[in-house]
Amino acid sequence: MAPEQTRAQLPGVVTGLSSGRTPEEALARVMDDVDAYPWSAVSHAYGPAEDLPGLLRVLVEGEPDAAGEAVSELYGSVLHQGTVYAASAAVAPFLARVAAAGRSRADLLTLLGGMAESEDEHGVEQGTVRAAVAAQLPLMLPALSAGEPEVRRAAAWAVAHTREARAVLPGLRERWEREPEAAVRGELLGAVSRLAPAEGAALAREALAPTGAPPRPPAGASTDAPHVLLAAVFACLDAGVPWDAAQHSALLSTLPADPLGSDSLDLDRTEPLHAVVEALLLRDTEEDRAAVAALLDTALRDGRAEVRAEALWAAERACRLSRGTRERLLPSLLPLLSDADSARGVVSLLGGIGAAAATAVPALLALATGNTEPADNGTDREGITGERIEGDTDLADRALGVVAVLAPEKAAPLLARDLGRRPWALDSAAGIRAPEGSRFPFDRQLLAAIRARLTEPDLPSGEPWQLTRLLRDWGALAAPALPELCALLPRHPQAAEAIEAIHGAEAPAEAAAEPAVVDALRAAADGGPLVVARALYRWTGETPELLRRLGKELAGGPEAVTRAAGAAGELGAVAAPLVPALRAAVSGADAAGTTSVLDADTATAEALWRITRDASPAVPVLDSVFARAAGQYWFRRNALRAARAAALLGPAGRPLVPRLEALLADPEQAPVAVLALIAVAEPGSLDRRALAGTVLTSAEQGASAPEACDALEALGATALTPDHVRRLGALAERDLRVVRWGLEDQVVRADDALRARARAVLGALTGDLSRAVPPDGRGRPRPTPAPPG
Repeated sequence: MAPEQTRAQLPGVVTGLSSGRTPEEALARVMDDVDAYPWSAVSHAYGPAEDLPGLLRVLVEGEPDAAGEAVSELYGSVLHQGTVYAASAAVAPFLARVAAAGRSRADLLTLLGGMAESEDEHGVEQGTVRAAVAAQLPLMLPALSAGEPEVRRAAAWAVAHTREARAVLPGLRERWEREPEAAVRGELLGAVSRLAPAEGAALAREALAPTGAPPRPPAGASTDAPHVLLAAVFACLDAGVPWDAAQHSALLSTLPADPLGSDSLDLDRTEPLHAVVEALLLRDTEEDRAAVAALLDTALRDGRAEVRAEALWAAERACRLSRGTRERLLPSLLPLLSDADSARGVVSLLGGIGAAAATAVPALLALATGNTEPADNGTDREGITGERIEGDTDLADRALGVVAVLAPEKAAPLLARDLGRRPWALDSAAGIRAPEGSRFPFDRQLLAAIRARLTEPDLPSGEPWQLTRLLRDWGALAAPALPELCALLPRHPQAAEAIEAIHGAEAPAEAAAEPAVVDALRAAADGGPLVVARALYRWTGETPELLRRLGKELAGGPEAVTRAAGAAGELGAVAAPLVPALRAAVSGADAAGTTSVLDADTATAEALWRITRDASPAVPVLDSVFARAAGQYWFRRNALRAARAAALLGPAGRPLVPRLEALLADPEQAPVAVLALIAVAEPGSLDRRALAGTVLTSAEQGASAPEACDALEALGATALTPDHVRRLGALAERDLRVVRWGLEDQVVRADDALRARARAVLGALTGDLSRAVPPDGRGRPRPTPAPPG
């Protein structure tokens, strides 16, 4: 419903209290209008808005506690996780009216401001809800002069989000000149900055003058100025003002800022240091990166543990945004490993910043062994105790977990020495936090410790998986542990993965070579899971049990079908007896579309191709998957898996070309689609330069960036224009990370891997092989070479 319709249907509601009614009379009139409104015709987050009259009645008539609960329910329905609806526009006049009459005033103004702020509008045209709130400005603006500071503050926040600068700025300016409360002054400054950035920056410079000194508020104003200083800093940032000493001093003077930020109406800036660091780094200039390093260095050296904790959180974000920041911060971080208050946060940060943290290994080893001493590196650590950290086994475990990734050969003896008390380090050794594809090095002491540990009767639930995964990665070197693994099989069938890996992927050996292992596998395979049947096949070459198990799983649910089809495909022609079961497992084009069903169909199509080398059954199945996934956000991953399967078909998959071309519009799907098109399409039909531009756009957005590099390499040097070379060079050498989202301890490693891959691809395609190695120790990027041709 458009705001004009709302106002037309609710005569008198928008005009506020100017009619001369008392608040009580106005509230009574509001409820009359509420009951007359067709609420069932508009919806909110939970459906038709028929519950809103009851909530409004509680606001008008209920006790404070009940009114507070009603406000919470309104947030959940008309501003649900930041999303607004037709009912949000419809209820705005009533909320403004109730607030103007003095009920739950600050809460309702804040709700109205949040509704106006939202860019996520569901079921209405863009801007509808904001316009509905803006229409209530005659009711909201008088709240700038309310007696309660919290109401004035909420009013400043709310009216600014209507974006009606001409109507709102005069009231904000007038209130700024006489507002005595620092928290309200801060919100007023933020409101002016939101509507008129240049004017906000001018007020901010006055507030920060001369060099970060407290601002000069009106006579009788509160001397508690941090709110104003923070608002001034953000006003300067929002206006693009260069960072300077005044802003630096002002921000640091507000730390620790949690008490200030916890009640902030701007939910994106409840942690000011974190927000400033992010804003500066996103400006992507060397000056701003230096400013971030100076800010964090000062805060990390602060004598107060609360300030150091804030700085560590901000430093973690900085390292995930900027490639060069971690090296700048390491000298400030390493001494904190010996500080009892900060060590845990530093260990967590070091565990997430990749190979650059290697210089911390000696200090982490000391922490892991309880040998920590106060830092003595000549730096000024005034106020930091540096007291010895003893007896914290969890901290020692986490420190060892980081070493297990950075220097695994040094972690192995320590892990072996105390295996039962190092679950975090064991997780790292088993590959949970390690770079993808890495393997923990074999160590005889650790093998002996694992064998002893496997004999324990009551291992923690996840530990058998961790131990067997380590043994699996060691392959034949773990053969001495076969007796323990066989004994473990009845309780933990996943031990069969390690047993299979110890044998290797070569042709099965004579069964007589290890009769005890074969007997254990046969006993466990009787009614056991697929993993045991696979290991038995690998050791004996016998197919009946494995084929029987696969056939049973192919008749099960979609997850079982996906698992079994994958295993059958790996067997190749050996799995030919399963072809009828695989065909029967296909769901059909009219089956209910779920992610698990689509994955099962994709796995089945791939298995049919691998087993028969006949594309005729696979192509229609994949075509059906593409058709059901088309345009469905939640099925994007299913389409990617289908595209990878299509690529395996080669030219036999050519009927799927239109389906693959349809994926090119989605940056997340485009790189995989390009790789599949290169494999299946007629070579002369591809516009390789256009495809190169498409995958570069994906990579620049951090979408399927590794596959984008693979696609560029597959497209070849002739597909690159000078602009393509420049863009690929930027991916390799720019400071802002390309990969910014994902698992907390994997983001930086994923981006580091992408950077190395982009350099290697650029080097291979341009002939500059020096691109395959990192920049020099000072981080200076190499110049981008001229493109071929």
